[in-house]
Amino acid sequence: MILQGKRVALPSAPVVHNRFEAHAKATPDAVAVFCAGQRLTYAELNAKANRFAHLLAARGHGRGAKVGVCLDYSLDMVVAILGTLKAGAAYVPLDPAYPAARLQLLLGQIPDLGLIVAAPATAGLVESAAVEVIDLQQLSGELAGLPATDPDLPVTGDDVCYAVFTSGSTGTPKLTAVRHEGWFNLLNWLMLEYGLHRGSNNLVVSAFGFDLSQRSLMMPLFCGATQNLMASRNFDAAMAYRMLTEHEIRTVHCASSTLYLLVDWETARGGDALTRLDYVLFGGEPLKVERIVDWARRAGNTCTLLHQYGVAECADVASSYDLAEYRPGEHDIAPVGRPAYNNDIHLLDENLRGVGPGEYGEICISGVSVGAGYLNGTGPENKRFTTIEVDGVPRRLYRTGDRGKVDEAGELVVAGRMDAQVKVRGMRIDPTDIERALGRLTEVREAAVVVAYTTSGDAELIAYLVPAGDDLAENDVRAHLLKTLPRNMVPAKFINIPRIPLSPHGKVDRAALVDAYRNQNADSRTAA
Repeated sequence: MILQGKRVALPSAPVVHNRFEAHAKATPDAVAVFCAGQRLTYAELNAKANRFAHLLAARGHGRGAKVGVCLDYSLDMVVAILGTLKAGAAYVPLDPAYPAARLQLLLGQIPDLGLIVAAPATAGLVESAAVEVIDLQQLSGELAGLPATDPDLPVTGDDVCYAVFTSGSTGTPKLTAVRHEGWFNLLNWLMLEYGLHRGSNNLVVSAFGFDLSQRSLMMPLFCGATQNLMASRNFDAAMAYRMLTEHEIRTVHCASSTLYLLVDWETARGGDALTRLDYVLFGGEPLKVERIVDWARRAGNTCTLLHQYGVAECADVASSYDLAEYRPGEHDIAPVGRPAYNNDIHLLDENLRGVGPGEYGEICISGVSVGAGYLNGTGPENKRFTTIEVDGVPRRLYRTGDRGKVDEAGELVVAGRMDAQVKVRGMRIDPTDIERALGRLTEVREAAVVVAYTTSGDAELIAYLVPAGDDLAENDVRAHLLKTLPRNMVPAKFINIPRIPLSPHGKVDRAALVDAYRNQNADSRTAA
């Protein structure tokens, strides 16, 4: 089964920063970026980025080089990213929200790192790096003496523009590289398909290390709009909502869990800043429709919710679905839509043969968005990049490891991970199926199901519940689930908590829940 994306011609050099440069010439006085009361126009940002690009080139960090960026959201971050791209190098986000130990692990996974851009507030986090760490403010005198003109440096669509870390099955983070052509194609698709323009001002609400944040950072600069940055290392719902209220922001890109927090904030305060947006583009984890459905149906809500699917290895987004078309009675799982331009989505069996209509298979992606692969190591993940023949023509594709199907309307539906299933009492179970069943209970506001292991090594399901009102009685929830789920899918324990913890990327932090359960059990045994 193949879903084909629309074919749209790209320029001969599909290079992302060329679009920014075109806007700098056409609208030099327009505001390009705003953060903490400071702003840069397109002309000012272009000049600063050009000077940094000339500095990188002079120091031998041009085409093919890798530049680490360890900065909080700031004007300097955007300068560093654009300057790196203009030099022909690729930037690697080193999120200062991560613990120092985590950053040290990541630094060891970047082959041939050229240098790192940091600031006094972040330099200590990367001081263990074996490369030069520079501060743009300290270099301001040297940068002022360099040309403000666009550098005449060759950059092609095949060149890597950025590389981000993603989880590896071996436990070692994998550094996946995105090519200019794939990133350009993504931003061009979003701009054309959804009519983004010079007024489509954006607010970044996700952590810098998240793959989603890279397109969120570049999207407004690609279409000539203003990028708004929060002066906060971690997500701050109050600050985000205040900026939505006070600035002419039209778009937000975020993880599903971050959208829930914004919706909760607006609902609790009776505001309308979120409902007045043009678009919220979100995804990255299974959608809990019940968390947003009442808000989405509010009178006067004009915000279009785009439920999107993709992976870091393929420029972040592969498909998109307008939730206005979602009908709970018709869909057990909200679809994620149809492919981006110049990409195809394949549903394949274990032998890489296409499955039939409506059948489940592994979701694989082919087309211009397939990345350059992993830059660190030769682990089993590298085999996910492979080649198949389609109508006698070889096609390079990426095996996502996600399980899905195409519904009767021709929309992609993602059902979970191929490897997310666990054996509990001899039966294979996907915890997300249980989360969906819990989410349909009116007494449950939100739920997360994790797998823990008893002292004898047996797997058991633990459900963490955020109640819609008073704490939920374990026996009552169990009785409700037994009406819709087989007994082996009903969790062994139900634990009430005030909120589901989120990772720095804004997704459900399942590891934290497992650790909390393990520690709770250890404390109980000690007390006994």
